[in-house]
Amino acid sequence: MRSERRASGAKAQVDFAALTAPIRLRSGQALKPRTFKAKPLSVALCAVLGAFALGAGVCAAEDANAHPTLAVGTAAPDFSLPGIDGKTHSLAEYKDAKVLVIVFTCDHCPTAQLYEGRLKKLVEDYKSQSVQFVMIQPNDPNAVRLDELAWTDVGDDLEGMKIRAAYRHFNFPYLYDGATQATANAYGPKATPHVFIFDAQRKLRFEGRVDNSQRESLVTTQDTRAAIDALLADKPVPVDHTGVFGCSTKWKAKIASGQEYLKKIEAQPVVLDDANKDELKKLRANPTGKLLLVNFWATWCGPCVVEFPDLETTYRMFQTRDLEMVTVAANLPDEKAGVMKFLEKQHATGRNLIFASTDTYGMQAAFDPKWESGVPYTMLLAPDGTVLYQQTGDLDVLALRRVILANLDDGSYLGHRAYWAGK
Repeated sequence: MRSERRASGAKAQVDFAALTAPIRLRSGQALKPRTFKAKPLSVALCAVLGAFALGAGVCAAEDANAHPTLAVGTAAPDFSLPGIDGKTHSLAEYKDAKVLVIVFTCDHCPTAQLYEGRLKKLVEDYKSQSVQFVMIQPNDPNAVRLDELAWTDVGDDLEGMKIRAAYRHFNFPYLYDGATQATANAYGPKATPHVFIFDAQRKLRFEGRVDNSQRESLVTTQDTRAAIDALLADKPVPVDHTGVFGCSTKWKAKIASGQEYLKKIEAQPVVLDDANKDELKKLRANPTGKLLLVNFWATWCGPCVVEFPDLETTYRMFQTRDLEMVTVAANLPDEKAGVMKFLEKQHATGRNLIFASTDTYGMQAAFDPKWESGVPYTMLLAPDGTVLYQQTGDLDVLALRRVILANLDDGSYLGHRAYWAGK
């Protein structure tokens, strides 16, 4: 399990070593467009200029027009992309299918998540016919900012894709284009998911949405299915283009501003307060009105130190969705300076506490009378104090994130909680 828990994003380092969670560098603040007309700069130049104020405005405006969507009637651009199966896949591999369906989708987008089941159903329904489905992840994972990960357990890197595919039992090829985005540039997906359907001669015959509502219960028009059926019957596609709806494609031009977003988070002050027994009893009752993640740790605890960045990143991902986190150092009071030094190194900008008494056992019992072992000790509490997740010892960060996602309020996106509550 540990290899899975720490796999997603393990290679992402850049300048932010403090974030060592499975999603370590998933930042990339969206660029704000300016009112002036942009010059035709290349995406590569935008990535450089994005570090400057003027460059950010130019690149944002340019970004909207730099990746035109493939026109209906155009031949399918070739590709050579790594898949979650460890192999490299190309267009020629699917030459025997009468109909080729390429869908650009991703891990982090809640809309894309709600379409995963429908895409699997399409694959299953057409498995005995001459239809091939290929899913491509187009986003640069470093161009997805932390708050955009508030709806996911993993990021958009290849390791995250492998984890999602295994967890959701994908029945289709899932290919990664985030490293170069060459295929995404050739096809021009505007959002995830975005469907491209090609005939036997690999000419584009449909481009657009899967259906007409991200909420499956409201669907009345099956656009992708209608296009496939028409091509299998050698008939014209009834509608060859629709708009798409979902999360925008995360192009490399957004990386620089995402780094600035992360710097702002890490510039927030770090505070460490004393916690007596009464404070710990109050903490256990969860007075926040939100989900509350509590982690007991110590500077002398190896597993605590290793998993602390995972917890910090998890908090940064979900704090915009009614999650609070409190870290409680089980160090003795005279070790407060050492605890503070560690917290500052981790940019731990949430609420941080330290035992205010040398009575370690009494402090344990004040929070949880049944807690009779050591640290790390992690608990996720519902707003009413109900225990949703509890772990003594090494943390399974993916399991924790999935429990968080299954219990966060989804009043702003109905159906998302159910997606994470099921499997």
